[in-house]
Amino acid sequence: MTTTSVTLSDSAAKRIAAILKSDTAKNAMRVSVEGGGCSGFSYKFDLVGDQAEDDLVLEKGEAKVLIDSLSLVYMDGSEIDFVDNLLGQSFQIRNPNAVASCGCGTSFSI
Repeated sequence: MTTTSVTLSDSAAKRIAAILKSDTAKNAMRVSVEGGGCSGFSYKFDLVGDQAEDDLVLEKGEAKVLIDSLSLVYMDGSEIDFVDNLLGQSFQIRNPNAVASCGCGTSFSI
């Protein structure tokens, strides 16, 4: 049994499920961490149709999120959320490991 160290908010799950319904060739959203961005690292969101052996799989309702083992090191303890406010709509990751982030919400440093 593996413990999930990343969680998915209800609003993120609903939005991901809606996105996946519109693209039947894709069955999951992949969240990964890449070098770059204004704070050192950035999050990347992609729709995918395949899963790797080392992926962490998060499922909530009809939503499915994949996180590769390398990205998981940087995202441990995080929550993936979807925010819809006056500034717009976006996926945001609340990462307790990040010591700094930028205004765009997709870049961080550890």
